[in-house]
Amino acid sequence: MRAARNPVDSDAPRKSGEAGDGGDGGDEAPQRGLVTVVVPTRDEAANAEELVRRLSAALSPHRLAADVIVVDDSRDDTPRLIQSAAAGSPVPIRVVHRDRPTGGLGGAVADGIALARGTWVAVLDGDLQHPPELLPELVAVGESSGADLVVASRYARGGSSGGLAGPVRRAVSRLSGLTARALFPGRLRGVSDPMSGFFLIRRSLVGADLRPDGYKILLELAVRCRPSGTAEVPYVFQPRFAGASKASFAEGLRFLRHLVVLRFSAPRARMLAFGLIGLSGFVPNLAVLWLLTRYTGTDYAVAEILANQVAVAWNFLLLDAVLFHHRRTRHWSGRFGRFAAVANADLVLRIPLLGVLVHYGHVNVLLGTVLTLVAAFALRFLVTDRAIYVPHPHPPGPPAEPTIAADAG
Repeated sequence: MRAARNPVDSDAPRKSGEAGDGGDGGDEAPQRGLVTVVVPTRDEAANAEELVRRLSAALSPHRLAADVIVVDDSRDDTPRLIQSAAAGSPVPIRVVHRDRPTGGLGGAVADGIALARGTWVAVLDGDLQHPPELLPELVAVGESSGADLVVASRYARGGSSGGLAGPVRRAVSRLSGLTARALFPGRLRGVSDPMSGFFLIRRSLVGADLRPDGYKILLELAVRCRPSGTAEVPYVFQPRFAGASKASFAEGLRFLRHLVVLRFSAPRARMLAFGLIGLSGFVPNLAVLWLLTRYTGTDYAVAEILANQVAVAWNFLLLDAVLFHHRRTRHWSGRFGRFAAVANADLVLRIPLLGVLVHYGHVNVLLGTVLTLVAAFALRFLVTDRAIYVPHPHPPGPPAEPTIAADAG
């Protein structure tokens, strides 16, 4: 196993030269041997100059044929400062600012990959917790091993997560990684750090069907792109050079939601999740029914109708927030109205269907009830999956020209 690498001394001499053009991106054929480094940034002004300095030293032309694409979602001076520092770099550095940060930092990485020209695409964060000096080794391991994906791992032997702020964040990182590996044991075989934001992937492997959500995109790439081989390089995760971490409780929830979306992306798995969420609706249904009949004296039939509406709302909220979050193309009122209509319509449709099965098909009432429930469930899933949450006909591609506010190089 390779030894972990630490950053070079921050007093190392700066390289000088011209910043290159960076090209038009993804429409061109990959340049053999070239590595495109994608760096997503958001409010990293305090790290901008040091980031360019260390990228320039690590990727100097005599060490590695590389160019850099910085995809920026900042509200501060990060893009301007990176452009200014890039003017003295021997490495082509392009800055693309997104006016609409779709998909978070993971979306920024996806947009950068779509613009990449290299045979390989490397990804690292702009806060310098990922040492740029490790990039040549990642490429060397990728070339020598024949792997499609090379992950810089904090948890491989020789690596360390010591740069994470405090034991709680280290525990959360570990738990998140274990959860991801448990949900995707086949796809993540050989990946000890699926939460890593520092990795190398063959550009030819990445299609246009990425739908990242949040700041962790390695899991998305490993699951959707299905690399035929993976390798790892251990490294020491560094403390932030400057600025504040983007990790938060909200980002953690976003990651968990994305795990669910990835796990249940196949139709059969999505139908299973749909059924489990539907079953969970029995809890609020029965609770409201009990409260209404016991404490308000509401007629049983009326109470059942009201309780069913509560269950419908419960199921909608879970489906909308978790399972179909990435396919919310309509206003929430339109989605809820259609879902409620379908959920209540099956009560009306099941009774006539049951009558047909019993009287004309000579089916037992109990069996007939089960058959109508299964049919209603399948119909409700199909309508919800295909008519209420309409799949995107074309996954989002690279940022369009109007969204590029600053392009250096």
